[in-house]
Amino acid sequence: MLFRMTALTFRPARREDVPLVVGLLNDDAIARSRGVAPDIGPGHWAAFDAIDADPNNELVVAEIDGEVVGTFQLTFIPGLSRNGGERAQIEAVRVAEPYRNQGIGRAMVAWSIDRAKLRGCALVQLTSDKRRTEAHRFYGALGFTASHEGFKLQLS
Repeated sequence: MLFRMTALTFRPARREDVPLVVGLLNDDAIARSRGVAPDIGPGHWAAFDAIDADPNNELVVAEIDGEVVGTFQLTFIPGLSRNGGERAQIEAVRVAEPYRNQGIGRAMVAWSIDRAKLRGCALVQLTSDKRRTEAHRFYGALGFTASHEGFKLQLS
């Protein structure tokens, strides 16, 4: 299934998009809930409301002809490093399976970078699970460099 790149649009996610976004997050080779139909609960709605109300967070969907085909989240992080420059964090980049390998992910990241530039960010960053070797090649091809080692502490 090929698409016309001109038909790809981006918009802020709406409340009714939450089940689709959660489904995209779950349709992933290493997702913790892979293959499990998303059970949208109070935590999802509360998270959406918090993201939606926060001017430093943007949950975005990509559409082709009104169909949601991808999603990502941008978080703008103020900080004192880099002369007080804000940084943009790209998270949860997902493309629906039938639309993968057609340039949608590349377009979503390019849109994110442009959005960060418009906001005056000094840096764009992202993290990727160590098992995602294909994603690492993808991000490298877009000019990102593996510059830091990340650490996480699971709390729940």
